[in-house]
Amino acid sequence: MVVIGAGQAGLSSAYHLRRAGFEPERDFVVLDHSPRPGGAWQFRWPSLTYGKVHGMHSLPGMELTGADPARPSSEVIAAYFASYEEMFDLRVRRPVDVRAVREGGGGRLLVETSDGTWSTRALINATGTWDRPFWPRYPGQETFRGRQLHTAIYPGPEAFRGQRVIVVGGGASGTQHLMEIAPYAAATTWVTRRPPVYNEGPFDENLGRAAVALVDERVRAGLPPQSVVSVTGLPLNDAIRQARADGVLDRLPMFDRITPSGLEWDDGRRVDADVILWATGFRPAIEHLAPLKLRGPGGGIQAEDTRVVADPRIHLVGYGPSASTIGANRAGHAAVRDIKRLLAEAPVAV
Repeated sequence: MVVIGAGQAGLSSAYHLRRAGFEPERDFVVLDHSPRPGGAWQFRWPSLTYGKVHGMHSLPGMELTGADPARPSSEVIAAYFASYEEMFDLRVRRPVDVRAVREGGGGRLLVETSDGTWSTRALINATGTWDRPFWPRYPGQETFRGRQLHTAIYPGPEAFRGQRVIVVGGGASGTQHLMEIAPYAAATTWVTRRPPVYNEGPFDENLGRAAVALVDERVRAGLPPQSVVSVTGLPLNDAIRQARADGVLDRLPMFDRITPSGLEWDDGRRVDADVILWATGFRPAIEHLAPLKLRGPGGGIQAEDTRVVADPRIHLVGYGPSASTIGANRAGHAAVRDIKRLLAEAPVAV
């Protein structure tokens, strides 16, 4: 078996494979293209401290405890993932770039990588989204004389000192960037496609289940999964209340064009800027699966639980309804359970 990715989803899957009696290197291999343990967390900006991280659930079998809330989350979680890999002897191979997954004949898949080709009867794809930042395209975008950045390469708030900054995007990253940058910038402007929806109640188990159910409905229908914030709204905590009172989160509707000096709307409004920061999210990093032609007419990959409907040998963990730390843990368990059933029905080497 092959597990692609060693973030939360991949490590959870590898843990459950071990619990099910499969041995790393003999029965399965974990491939990760990152240079070191930590998944996407290792690339997060330094100002995102562990104390600012919401909803980080421990990996199965090993709690994350005693972490310094003032320490960068990239350091805390990377160290935790490294310890986890060592404790459960997961033997992650890195850096390995998976280039393509193809039909191999005889019921097997071929996983072509920078470190050779693996033949397998079961594949867990746990590649997440970090490697596919979404950059929207707008008229005049190439003419802008300032800097354009994406959340994926956000350097932290001090890099914007004294500058006029436009943040595009209505999700959690957009609001976090705005609140961090505002004390340093000469001016900030927030632009979103839709008015933000704030959730005044606690993000409890019922709301979480409802959000997952809505995302799951889309994935079962073969539609591209949506972000969690699009379902749950933004949490109305004290920091956001203060930012709204200070005018930091005064939102403008989406602009119509980008000019060399900033943004313009058809109604004559314009905003000049030195930086456009695109907090516009990410898309699933699944290009390596393209040779299998798994995408349906709706633009997404239809899946039930984690199993791909068009090819039950493939499981998507950390995709759609399992694109959260707790969701990835549960999905890894579900994927391994289904793979065991598949192999029991056709017991040949994996």
